[in-house]
Amino acid sequence: MQVRLKLDTCGVKLKLAHWHQFNHAQRQMLVVLPCQSSAEIQAYRNKLQDLVLEHTGSVPKDLPIDPEPAWLRETMIPGPVEEKAQEVGAKLALGQWQQLTPLQRFALIKLSRPGHENRNFLPAIKEFKLV
Repeated sequence: MQVRLKLDTCGVKLKLAHWHQFNHAQRQMLVVLPCQSSAEIQAYRNKLQDLVLEHTGSVPKDLPIDPEPAWLRETMIPGPVEEKAQEVGAKLALGQWQQLTPLQRFALIKLSRPGHENRNFLPAIKEFKLV
């Protein structure tokens, strides 16, 4: 999830096939490289594009970058997250949402998307001590 958050942040679509071509050290580097400031985001994007190009001979596609992503908004719980919580018998309070880290909020958003298998949503809210 850490890398998926960074992919959404820097606007790069990384295919699973690309990920599988990276060695352990390259994957670990993508986990730990910072991707928060404008300079870090650009450096991460460049490094990722270089890795994909090195392994596949082509650059990965771009993703649109949300200027105000839901995982950074603390003032409201996204509807799909609330709905998924209700489906599994949980009720999330705004205060709980606000206490989560952006990475935790990102994970819940991704795990509650329509069409997603969602089997990890309940384990995630348990891990985050929301139930």
